Amino acid sequence: MPDPIRFGILGLSMGYSRAKIAHEYTDAQIACVCSLNEEKAKATGEEFGCAWTTNYEEMLQRDDLDAIGVWTASGNHCKHCTMALEAGFHASTTKPMDIRVEACDEAIAAAEKAGKILAVDFGLRYQEKVRKVKQALADGVIGDLLFADLQMKWMREQSYYDGGEPAGWRGRTQTEGGSIANQGVHMIDELYWLLGPVKTVEYGRTGTLAHEIQTEDFTIASLTFQSGVWGLIETTTSAFPNRGTKIEINGSEGSIRMDGDTGIEIRRRDGEEVSLDDVAISDDWPAHILDDMVRAIRDGKTPACPGVEGKRSVEIFTGVYEAARTGRKVELNQPPATC
Repeated sequence: MPDPIRFGILGLSMGYSRAKIAHEYTDAQIACVCSLNEEKAKATGEEFGCAWTTNYEEMLQRDDLDAIGVWTASGNHCKHCTMALEAGFHASTTKPMDIRVEACDEAIAAAEKAGKILAVDFGLRYQEKVRKVKQALADGVIGDLLFADLQMKWMREQSYYDGGEPAGWRGRTQTEGGSIANQGVHMIDELYWLLGPVKTVEYGRTGTLAHEIQTEDFTIASLTFQSGVWGLIETTTSAFPNRGTKIEINGSEGSIRMDGDTGIEIRRRDGEEVSLDDVAISDDWPAHILDDMVRAIRDGKTPACPGVEGKRSVEIFTGVYEAARTGRKVELNQPPATC
């Protein structure tokens, strides 16, 4: 058996769950964890039998690591990835890749220069049902694609924005975007992955309606994809009760509805019944970000979401913010997808 890939984990909120996966995953080894919270870092290190520290630069001096996973404040993701890449490690980050396109470009350039892997942890790309929807669209199950809409109506209490490490980072523009950049970015990437690159943000509107924060808690936008498909987006963290997420993609011959509560429904105009069970996809796909990084490092596989792809959702939500700020449409003209 080949030696496991040795991971360092930076940030132990969401990062804790990834450290647990690494601890339990045969092909990975959790070698070091790092958190601003000394008590949490020490407890996690003792739980998983690995080194721990509160100093990221100290972790980057270690010689028993192969890759760094970043789970810090969104506005620091690419900064911390770039530091890891320049120190000679492979790197991955949680979503969003960052809140600035320029920071994404810096990390991508650092990965290319170092010859290292850079990936973004978008969990929906690992889900079998989402992959089957992507294949069903490619197979023309609902005909020529016409338009799509995303509705994300979530609820976050003020305590959510006041918390975190460091406290309050989720509500500050320096370290976070807002409902579309934090929560909605999961589905923004999903739309991009399913429908392809975006040509234009036609319209954007943002507001802070129900929280005492610098960032937005409500966004609406319209897009035009390179394919000509129209898109509508609504994201909020101010909807009580939490109504979840719905995506509907309409084509000339039917529609696919993806509901976070009720599942996925495919309807065709001709009445033909189509089930995702009938959609064939490859088994050669990673199960999660740790598996993804192991496959990329060991076998030269392209990650489910390499850095250049992770940047696209950042381009989209920053384009929406610019359209909302200026009142004008924003040209993105994203290049063809790479995976």
